Amino acid sequence: MKTLFCLIAELRPAVSRAVHQIALPVVLIAGGLGWVQPCAGVSFEFQETGSLAIARYYHTATLLPNGQVLVAGGQDNHSVPLVDAELYDPATGLWSGTGSLIIGTSAHTATLLPSGKVLVAGGFNLGALNTAEIYDPATGIWFATGSLATARYFHTATLLADGKVLVAGGFGANGNALPSAELYDPVKGTWKTVGQLRKKVAHHSATLLRDRRVLVTGGNSVDPIAAAQIYDPVSRSWSATGNLNEARTRHTATLLRNGLVLVAGGTGSLGDIASAELYDPASGTWSLTGALAAAVHGHTATLLPNGAVLVTGGNFTDPDTEIYTPRRGTWRPAGGLNNPRFLHTATLLTNGEVLIAAGLGSDILALTSAELGVRTAP
Repeated sequence: MKTLFCLIAELRPAVSRAVHQIALPVVLIAGGLGWVQPCAGVSFEFQETGSLAIARYYHTATLLPNGQVLVAGGQDNHSVPLVDAELYDPATGLWSGTGSLIIGTSAHTATLLPSGKVLVAGGFNLGALNTAEIYDPATGIWFATGSLATARYFHTATLLADGKVLVAGGFGANGNALPSAELYDPVKGTWKTVGQLRKKVAHHSATLLRDRRVLVTGGNSVDPIAAAQIYDPVSRSWSATGNLNEARTRHTATLLRNGLVLVAGGTGSLGDIASAELYDPASGTWSLTGALAAAVHGHTATLLPNGAVLVTGGNFTDPDTEIYTPRRGTWRPAGGLNNPRFLHTATLLTNGEVLIAAGLGSDILALTSAELGVRTAP
């Protein structure tokens, strides 16, 4: 089956669906499967690992300083926001329960603080939440911290160079996208409003640049937008920067080793998109780069130790994964997940493996399953 997947994955970007349907049987009949060798492009093997106790999506996953992964909140198959949190131990491949959140939440953010504690902010539970909580890995206990000035969900949270956390945008209490942003001070445990975004957005991305500024990309107020915005932590102000080539929301944004930002996939004005773009902070401009083989949203993008980017999920019927090579500006197939999924999480572990957890499966039901992406080739 892996050999068959490889052949299909290599053919898909190069030919149309119609040609694919004709050409594939011809190839198989001509020589049978025996002569087909696994392709060099498939460089990950996805292995099942321990399952979570509770099925969930719209959750968060945070790599802790001890190498374990904290999964918190989300919602279950009854759309109930969860208070439950679980820990994954890479040494055993098993999950264990840990302290419960004070308030169940989904579509929230989780940020590892310099202290090693985890800040969970906002989210949704019968409406937008303005609550914030801190998880202490030493005790496994959650405790309340200062509340946000504005309730929000589907926002972003970015750890700044000075240890403060920038929360931006999201949907507010009335369900409309927000233009506001706030800074959390871990020392004081308080929030402070910091300017207004040029465009109110939710379902956007936020990326800490090398120069310590924050790039907010795309998102939607009503429809997907192409706007990009910059937060300057020195002046605590927002400014516009170059627009994306294609409006998008529910995409991913990854800071590459060369300082450029890779934005991939998402949902555009006409549906899911496969295009990818690069942002150059020096010029404030975007340029198109190689497109994904498949249009995706609700996927994950993980920067690997070798500088490549692994994209998983985002299509509940397709288990294929892809890798972007910055040097070439191209994508290649990386292997197939055991379970198609989207709205999951992907966490790079200290050993270089990628933990993929929960999300929605092919039946649009929340999953308890988890799997490890193990690199098998450069």
